This record gives sequence, structure tokens and C-alpha cells, in this order.
Amino acid sequence: MDRSHPKDPLHGVTLEAIVTQLVGHYGWEKMGAMIAIRCFNFDPSIKSSLTFLRKTPWARKKVEDLYKKCHKKIKQPASTKR
Repeated sequence: MDRSHPKDPLHGVTLEAIVTQLVGHYGWEKMGAMIAIRCFNFDPSIKSSLTFLRKTPWARKKVEDLYKKCHKKIKQPASTKR
């Protein structure tokens, strides 16, 4: 799949934004149940999750697939206006 396509829900979204939005929507406990990886189940944090996901392609794919599956349901963070 070409990730540069604008209809791709991952287009322009950082891994940090994906994890933050998923955790905000589901919480760590449900995330850990949905994707059984240690960084979601034991002392979870955004930083430890990003470190693991960047080094582990199969885990990153699972997180990206979950995001693609439910990105329309996830509340997007409000944009800040100056």
C-alpha cells in the first residue's frame, strides 16, 4: 500500500499521534487486551511504547491496523487557534 496517498488514514500522522489517540480513546488496559504487547500491559507510557514500536515492525503494524480500523471513531484533538 502506498502510504503517500492522501486517502490513507496514516498519511501525515505520526506514530506518536497514533498511539496517543488510541490510548486516549481506549486506555492502556484495553489497548493491552487488544494488542498483547508488554509495553501496553506493564508500566505503560507513550515513550516506552514508541521505542518498542519503532524497533518492532510486526507490533507497529498491529497498532497501525487498529488505528486504520477505528480512526473515524477516535476523537481528533482540537486544533489550537492563536
